[in-house]
Amino acid sequence: MENASPPEIIIEAGRTEAQYWRDLWRYRELFYFLAWRDILVRYKQTAIGVAWALIRPFLTMLVFSVVFGRLANLPSEGDAPYPILVFAALLPWQFFANALSECSISLIGNANLISKVYFPRLVVPTSAVIVSFVDFLISGIILLGLMAWYNFVPDWRIVLLPLFIAIAFAAAMGAGLWLAALNVQYRDFRYIVPFLVQFGLYVSPVGFSSSIVPQRWRLLYSLNPMVGVIDGFRWAILGNRSSLYWPGFCLSLLLVAALFFSGIWYFRRMERVFADVI
Repeated sequence: MENASPPEIIIEAGRTEAQYWRDLWRYRELFYFLAWRDILVRYKQTAIGVAWALIRPFLTMLVFSVVFGRLANLPSEGDAPYPILVFAALLPWQFFANALSECSISLIGNANLISKVYFPRLVVPTSAVIVSFVDFLISGIILLGLMAWYNFVPDWRIVLLPLFIAIAFAAAMGAGLWLAALNVQYRDFRYIVPFLVQFGLYVSPVGFSSSIVPQRWRLLYSLNPMVGVIDGFRWAILGNRSSLYWPGFCLSLLLVAALFFSGIWYFRRMERVFADVI
């Protein structure tokens, strides 16, 4: 019998680049593995486990409600209870903040894998965003509890909430990709990211309604992409009690789109050197 011919190996310049997006689908099992691993270890060896995903936003909501709603006596939107106003903003903000923190260290945390095995590196920060999204879904239980406590019934706008969730996901993904790539090149970003998250909390309308911002400053204020995301969440959850400043929302939407696509572009540009510098 004749020996079987050895498999043919084709080396073609740019082949990996051309098939990158197809490889993302081929490596979907690695994506599932990384996301599931991070979910399992997130609250491992903690006394109350996943309950932290409920306790942290609940306590933050209480503090903001007391400080801004009681002490500062800032207005809500319509007749909406102030805790629901706050938590409708905390949901997208904490998802965004957690995604930034997790994405920024995702490549460094998987350095051994990245330096030894080929796979689309985009899998790593994306799985980190998914882990933060799981916390987001768990935290949503608090919102349902608040609605039941205050006998609050949303109107038809609630069906549009998935649209605003997708916008929040795009904002988190775009910013996360920028920080993930930058943190590989410049480790200073491990100190910058916590400051960005803390500063962003102060300049975003989380503990208060953005309607208190003077009208002449609303468009400038909307240069913060999370303003549009948060206002969109409140518009969908609070219904006709809340109004959406459409010029500012459209501006925030454009900025989120720019952040998302530029994040993918910059990440792909730097991806080829990750294994060398990580």
